[in-house]
Order: sequence, then C-alpha cells, then structure tokens
Amino acid sequence: MSAASSGASPRGERMAPFYCPYCGEEHLEPREEHGSWFCPDCVRSFTLKFLGVGVPGTASKEIPR
Repeated sequence: MSAASSGASPRGERMAPFYCPYCGEEHLEPREEHGSWFCPDCVRSFTLKFLGVGVPGTASKEIPR
C-alpha cells in the first residue's frame, strides 16, 4: 500500500483534519505538539488519534436475543 493510497503524506505525516470537531469551523492551526490542532473560532485545542479499524478486541461476545 503506497502512502498516497493509505491517506498519509509522502513524508509519513497524517493528513490535517478538515474541520473542528466542536464547532465545525474549517480554519484550524497546527500546534507544536504532534497531531494537535487549535481552532481560533471556538478557542479550543484538540488532538486526533486513530485507534484502528474493526471491532475492538474487548467487545462483548454476547449473542443478541
């Protein structure tokens, strides 16, 4: 899988978020911490972290009735 098809940039950095998860504003500024962003509209800072794809291993194995 190439960097272009995986969503990562050629330098191995993750793509920037398109909007603030709190207010929806599209103007975001990167912070010094890796993966951290600042939204000047709602004055909030946040980080994004990819946890994985699929069902977590700790999910309940109960059968629905």
